[in-house]
Amino acid sequence: MITFLICSLNKKLNAQNSNNHSKTPNDNLISFQMNNDGSATFLFYAPNAKEVKLAGDISAKKTEKKENGVWVMTTDTNISPSAYRYYFNVDGYKVNDPKNPMIADFRPMVDLVPKGKSLFWQKKEVPHGLMSIAYYDSNVTKTTRRMFIWTPPEYFFSKKRLPVLYLIHGGGDNDTNWPGQGKAGWILDNLYVEGKIAPMIVVMPDGGIPTNLFAKDLVKNIIPYIESNFKVYKNANHRALAGLSMGGLEVLETMVTYPDKFSYVNVMSSGWWTSQQEEYKKYDQLIRAAAPTLKSTLKYFIFTSGGSKDGATVNTSPTRNLFTKHGVHSDLSVMEGGHTMYVWRHDLKSFSQKIFK
Repeated sequence: MITFLICSLNKKLNAQNSNNHSKTPNDNLISFQMNNDGSATFLFYAPNAKEVKLAGDISAKKTEKKENGVWVMTTDTNISPSAYRYYFNVDGYKVNDPKNPMIADFRPMVDLVPKGKSLFWQKKEVPHGLMSIAYYDSNVTKTTRRMFIWTPPEYFFSKKRLPVLYLIHGGGDNDTNWPGQGKAGWILDNLYVEGKIAPMIVVMPDGGIPTNLFAKDLVKNIIPYIESNFKVYKNANHRALAGLSMGGLEVLETMVTYPDKFSYVNVMSSGWWTSQQEEYKKYDQLIRAAAPTLKSTLKYFIFTSGGSKDGATVNTSPTRNLFTKHGVHSDLSVMEGGHTMYVWRHDLKSFSQKIFK
């Protein structure tokens, strides 16, 4: 019965998703906007739904379905300014807004582990580092942004400065991805207790902005914030950068734009699209310009891949070859597992043991 309900709802909400993934109004849909008259409008794409209602702490005064399958729900004009919880009631089912930037904060997840077994990050009775949340003002986006920061168990009892790994999530997720689904804190806790990693701070920022803006925000805002508020070294020899999928593109953008900032780099399941020739030519020129600095700054540079089932593999080797063309050496590690966090957790486990030593 549960399977039937889930399948039925998925058909109504995701009829647009085919093997060809034809474009729909949902691709660029912004699900919330404030209106000049003080009302708020919510948008939800469900072309096959019979009824969609705005529910939770607020309700809609007017609801209509457009011909393109987008439901438009507008509140009254006298709604009091505040923060509200909301969801959509779709043919009787409660559905969280899939276009809300914070949706990644509360996606369901389950550990599937045979009885009597444990995953490599699940060892018990180990001292845990602190996973903190920090907010900073970005002069790049003109907004207040958020990031997670892991500090090792001894951090607050020591005066020693530490190196920093900046770790970026993939597309469709946010800064909760590595601490949550990625199990970064647990992985680092166990490696630290086993003496397999150098004491370090790991910063997990929100990469959900255009690639070029993220690179600028990282260098102009995030790094200065960390270096002003934490006991860390302030040079490239003590900085590492890693990111998966979309985050890998942000890693590449950062290293060719600011080639003197990082000595350790891991591009996970990512690469520039070979089909986009103009973009490829642009990055070829950027690498050529950055190569002399990269060759003197980089101590360890690796591309990692999820193997034959990783859709990004087709771009990984050509991108790596661009760096090789200009004399920037990199390693390649392939682990079969597809474009999944299953692979990227192992990438973090491996990369973190090779840096700052």
